[in-house]
Formats: sequence, C-alpha cells, structure tokens
Amino acid sequence: MDYTLSPLGDQAIVITISDTINEEAQTKVRLLSSLLDQQKPEWMVEYIPAFTTVTVFYLPTKLADCDLLPYEAVKEKVNQLLSNVTTGKVEKPRTIEIPVCYGGEFGPDLHFVAEHNNLSPEEVIDIHRSGEYSVYMIGFAPGFPFIGGMSEKIAAPRRDSPRLAIPERTVGIAGMQTGVYPIETPGGWQLIGRTPKKLFTPEEDIPSLLRAGDKITFKQISEEEYNNWGGPHNDENR
Repeated sequence: MDYTLSPLGDQAIVITISDTINEEAQTKVRLLSSLLDQQKPEWMVEYIPAFTTVTVFYLPTKLADCDLLPYEAVKEKVNQLLSNVTTGKVEKPRTIEIPVCYGGEFGPDLHFVAEHNNLSPEEVIDIHRSGEYSVYMIGFAPGFPFIGGMSEKIAAPRRDSPRLAIPERTVGIAGMQTGVYPIETPGGWQLIGRTPKKLFTPEEDIPSLLRAGDKITFKQISEEEYNNWGGPHNDENR
C-alpha cells in the first residue's frame, strides 16, 4: 500500500494514503485503524482517522531509549507496522438506519435545496432517503458523521452566514455531503430535517453511535412518528 508520512507538531505523525476521497481510500484508512487497534503500540497515545489520513499521536518519552530523534524513531516504527497492513482485517460494515422527519421547523432549508437544484421539496426528500451512504469520518463535533455517497442532484453550498445554534440531531447538506449534528452547535450546513435518534451519548463507554465505515440509510417519518419516537419533549431523546 502506498502512503506518505509527515510530522504534525512534535508529538504526532500523519499517514496519508490518498489525495482523493473515495471508497478505496476509506477502506485503507479502516485497515490502518484496525491494525493500530490490534497492535496498540506502547508509544501511541491515540490515532485519529480522517477522509484520507490517519494521524497518530505519540509519547516522545516512550522513544527515549532510541538513538534517533522521536519523530524519526516513530517514523521507523510506523513503517514497520505498515509492512503488515496487508494482513489486517476490516470488520464488515454495519448498516444503520436513521429516521428523519423532513422539512417544516425541522428542515428550514429544504426549500432552498430544492430551488437550488430545480426540484420540488418532495423530490429532494425522495433522492436523499434513497441514497447509498457511507460514513467517511467522525469529526468537527463529538459524534458528527461526514457522510458520503449523496447524489449531486441535491448538492447545495454551505450558508453564507452560519447559524449560531443548530438543534441536536438535525440533518444537513453541504456540497456533496450530508450529515447529522449530534449536539447543539453553530454550523453552516443547509438543514433539511431532524432525526429522533441520538447519535452522541457521552454517558456510554462508546459515546458515538456511528463510526467510520458504517453504511447509512435514511428513512422518512412523519412528525407524528417523530413525536411518538420521543421527539423534543422526551428527556430520553433530547
């Protein structure tokens, strides 16, 4: 597998495996992540997978017995680890369904997305819920999934002026990506709906519902179904 290594500050190394965001790059990122999970090097603090990179943070003190500088030492160790990457196993992707109540107060930008693409709101909903999606990475906010695979037919630019507060569980579109805000946060994505499903539960051992590699399906639900699920007035789903 081709890759390049570069420093990030004095305690991290970036493994870049592609300059293009696609399924192949995502699979390789997952392979690297799986390998690091299996090996758990004592010098590693944590790793962060992204679209086409995996950043590994390390403890220089764990490399003190080496004649090389910490970065050169960890670079050598990473090369040794990656020599085994072809034997790494990637878990079969999970498929997770996310119910969405589209439009109205939950999706104030649905009409903008429709007008931007010369479609009706109903056509935008049909295209969005019929897509085949993959979670490329988690980032920006705790548990926020950057989801690829959306049709260019409903692509839309970010807002010129970001909102100061977007309600948690709101579904948005930005460019060719869709995503869900797991917590209330500022943001500039075009908002098309909201899910009653919680994506971030900090009280759990694994706080993020989604992870890189997951396959996502969106299911349209009514406002009544949303409220029956729990909705904004049920503490279990807030």
